[in-house]
Amino acid sequence: MTRHRGASPWFQTFRPAPDAPVRLVCLPHAGGSASFYFPAARALSPRVEVLAVQYPGRQDRRREPAVTDLEELAERIVTALQPWTDTPYALFGHSMGAVVAFEAARRLQAAGRGPARLFVSGRRAPSLDDAETWQPRTDEEVVAEIRRLDGTGDALLDDEETLRMILPALRADYDAVRRYRYRPGPPLDCPVTAFTGDHDPKAEVAQVRAWHTHTASGFDLNVLPGGHFFLVDQQQQVLRTVEEHLLRAAAPAVAS
Repeated sequence: MTRHRGASPWFQTFRPAPDAPVRLVCLPHAGGSASFYFPAARALSPRVEVLAVQYPGRQDRRREPAVTDLEELAERIVTALQPWTDTPYALFGHSMGAVVAFEAARRLQAAGRGPARLFVSGRRAPSLDDAETWQPRTDEEVVAEIRRLDGTGDALLDDEETLRMILPALRADYDAVRRYRYRPGPPLDCPVTAFTGDHDPKAEVAQVRAWHTHTASGFDLNVLPGGHFFLVDQQQQVLRTVEEHLLRAAAPAVAS
């Protein structure tokens, strides 16, 4: 793992690729951490440099309070990302990370430094997010929900010490997702590529297709076999699609 450009705690580069023509900034799901994207960094380097976002409240940032407002989280990521926007880049977010990536893309676009593409995974369109009402009342409910979504191995969930470490961030993230309310605004200038599992209980295909309303550019939808964490089993197909889009986006910059 390497950190540079001011050693920001926000980003981890597991496979540095400083000569890559394009970067991919990856935002984790609720309760997730930067290490979730280690396989992507390994697979895409050196053609694409992957920056894995590390939210406060987990792993090496576990002593920091978690951010319980998704728009605030997006704003803080945008501030940290500024030094990395000198090269064409895209944002990739899964589940909660898709919403944070979208809000970050809006702010970056408004500042004149928008992404080349937004990749969203396992999340309905932001304009539909008023439907999020579930709020866990106990730690047991949080664990039951994670088991239902199959987002963490049972061995980790059965380890009491691990649970104590991850539950505070999980509860904070679920609270942030529940409180999020989409604010209407201009559509994105960049294309949006959406991924979802064909039996994802959190993101039905029609709900994910609604992301097309949030861009004035191209949109494509990829439906793959699986549930909410389909991208773990479908990693090769997801990364192949991502890389094809990224290298096309980088081609004009390389040619100039």
